[in-house]
Amino acid sequence: MRLTRAVTHIRLCDANHAKVEALDAVAMDYQSLCQQYTTYFCTEAQPDKYAAPCFASPLSQRWQRWQRVAIQQAAGMAHSWRSNYTAAYQDYLDLLAEYQEAPYGDPPAWKEWNTPVLNETVIQANANVALLQPAKDSSFDYWLRLSTLEPGQPVLLPVKLAAYHRQALAGKTLNSSTTLTRKPTGWWLTLSYDEQVPVVTLHNAPVLGVDVGIANFITTSTGKQYGTFHGKLAARHKRDRAKRRRKAKLRACLKKKGVKRLPSTQNKKLARHVRQEINRAVNELYADHPETQIAYEHLNIAGMKFKARRMNAYLYASNLAYLPEQLAWGAAKRGVRARKVKSAYSSQECHRCQFVARQNRPTQQTFCCRVCGHTTHADVNAAENLASRLHDHQLAACTDRQAIKVLLARRHQDWLQNQQRLAVVQPPAELSRQPA
Repeated sequence: MRLTRAVTHIRLCDANHAKVEALDAVAMDYQSLCQQYTTYFCTEAQPDKYAAPCFASPLSQRWQRWQRVAIQQAAGMAHSWRSNYTAAYQDYLDLLAEYQEAPYGDPPAWKEWNTPVLNETVIQANANVALLQPAKDSSFDYWLRLSTLEPGQPVLLPVKLAAYHRQALAGKTLNSSTTLTRKPTGWWLTLSYDEQVPVVTLHNAPVLGVDVGIANFITTSTGKQYGTFHGKLAARHKRDRAKRRRKAKLRACLKKKGVKRLPSTQNKKLARHVRQEINRAVNELYADHPETQIAYEHLNIAGMKFKARRMNAYLYASNLAYLPEQLAWGAAKRGVRARKVKSAYSSQECHRCQFVARQNRPTQQTFCCRVCGHTTHADVNAAENLASRLHDHQLAACTDRQAIKVLLARRHQDWLQNQQRLAVVQPPAELSRQPA
């Protein structure tokens, strides 16, 4: 298993202001060009990192090297945006078909997506425009050779590593690609290297289903739960929302008075704390189940919407999209087999008889099957369904939610017929005790 590790937060030295200004000039034109290609790939053409340049820019003077870097970065973002858009629209069509078949509540509504807007300056550069070279006879560790708008006049940016960076990179071969990020504190460099991690989980190892949610970040098919957004995080989120509302009113008042520098309403501290809790939950999961295969749900967070703004803010703050990514990363660095499985109807399906109905969940945390009477925690039932779907090739071959529902309905009918045969073969105990 090949794993890419990143060493982040390496701040570039800004002692030479001329070099920083040259990098800022490149970044300004690069971001504008990358935004053009991102919009183009999202609205007019399919994402293609090998597409021919079609927008004029001062970066074109560099033999189209910067153009190619911008095209590759924009194609990656547009491909992700199109994939999320397609998945969200397919979920909407499936929910609409389900509603037309059995109306329940309000019909699902679709709202068109906006194209991505690049708010932060990020350059995903390759060796053609940004080359990292070891520094010799210098107090710095590396020199970053960066192409500029002036042909034949690159700049050399010094890179100084911290002690823990040197320890992490000892004996490693760095990748040729680098990432430059412009933050309020200056420019930061991201380096990465590849590491071969062997898979240690056996093919016949027991399967552990993992359901993710807000009330409990992780719920396993064994009934154990890890992490929660309730409690301190929820209370902090409530305070953060109230603070942002006050700042929004202040911004509106200052804007009417003509003030240009307005206070920001963003607060990234809560997001960092949520990610820390998710990381802690994932680490505890893998520590408790070192010799199991992991089956986790394929969530489409981009398509999850609530009617109430408060619930949407709650969903956004819980950072559910980070959970599957961290589960995959934790499995990769430990050599554990982990795979996404289709999660359609996993929360409505009875694990015992495969009966699917919304009425199976009378409350958010309770699952009670209307046919067989199977009762358990709703997240545990979903995790058990995910575990059984890891090696389910029939369900994996289903192309949409409707096909999955038809398959589960057929399996439920088979279960009912099997129960009827068992009732005929094994008569009730009262009849079996009667004298001949």
